[in-house]
Amino acid sequence: MTPKRPKSAGAIPNKVESPALISPKSGPLYAALDLGTNSCRMLVAHPQGNQFKVVDSFSKSVQLGTGLEKTGRLSRSSIHRTIQALRVCQQKLKRHNVQRKRLVATEACRRASNGAQFMARVKRETGLVLDIIETQEEAQLAVVSCAPLVHSHTDQLLVVDIGGGSTELVWIDLTAVPRKERAKAIMGMHGGFAARGSTNGGAKVVDWISVPLGVATLRDQFRDVEDDSARFALMSWFFEENLSEFAPYKYEQKREGFQIIGTSGTVTTVAASHLDLRRYDRNRVDGLQMTSDEIDKVIQSYLTLGPEGRRRDPRIGLDRQALIMSGAAILQALLRCWPTDRLSVADRGLREGMLYAMMAGDGVLKGGED
Repeated sequence: MTPKRPKSAGAIPNKVESPALISPKSGPLYAALDLGTNSCRMLVAHPQGNQFKVVDSFSKSVQLGTGLEKTGRLSRSSIHRTIQALRVCQQKLKRHNVQRKRLVATEACRRASNGAQFMARVKRETGLVLDIIETQEEAQLAVVSCAPLVHSHTDQLLVVDIGGGSTELVWIDLTAVPRKERAKAIMGMHGGFAARGSTNGGAKVVDWISVPLGVATLRDQFRDVEDDSARFALMSWFFEENLSEFAPYKYEQKREGFQIIGTSGTVTTVAASHLDLRRYDRNRVDGLQMTSDEIDKVIQSYLTLGPEGRRRDPRIGLDRQALIMSGAAILQALLRCWPTDRLSVADRGLREGMLYAMMAGDGVLKGGED
């Protein structure tokens, strides 16, 4: 399996029902829904300064991509679970009377031979219209979501989004951007990536790639390997092999001024384990910096626990335990390729990227675009 590489990095042509978290006091409401290979997630928010305030949220492990690697199709049971979750999302959108929204589907629907039929059924049964976005836009949205975490001293930025069905990596050169403007320059990429080698407000996309291996698809590749440690090692090296065409991989980078931001359930779970959180706390995880040694210690503890121990570990959770080792294998491969003193943990992703993009495009964020 080879990575999907664009012709260029050109511009982009378990309680499921919960009460509203915050009653909106002012500003229009926006919603962003991300239907991935493993999870269905949605945020409803309103703009507040140069950020947004979450009004309501939804997250459910639907395992839409179960069996996809073998059959090439979305299964009946996966479709049923997903439509049930999307009905909850539709109810929330109706309850909040959300007018401005973006609803997208990613790798599982891109790859499935019945992806288009599934989208038609979703529209027929829930009234929701989802766009199956390309890997280019998925990478772009992941980058935009991480803008608030970019340090002013970051010269070279690598954003990694480990999904269920694919992993996106984007390398950005910020040396031409004034230090105080670097996070804003990343936010300004919501309109699309500049062509590879050119600049967008001084921020230059050196290279990017979408590897069609995420936590679910990588796990499925090695299901037949019985030994836990051997399976983990094989997954990690296999993923690294799929990075060979990523241009920055060929050159050794200085650690000074280099920042990796990881956004995924894998990264946040590793962070929660490092903090020994028995109950997940986003405020402690989002923006946390972990050293390579700290990450490796957590991964080794997962291997020591074994499959049964991981299933019982409250820091991992039932939804994540079956996928944590394939995600950890990807994370370990990345840290072998780009040794770094610290990795920034982002509890954010496509939903946040879509919200920032819509709000910035509408000019409703402080300092946003008109």
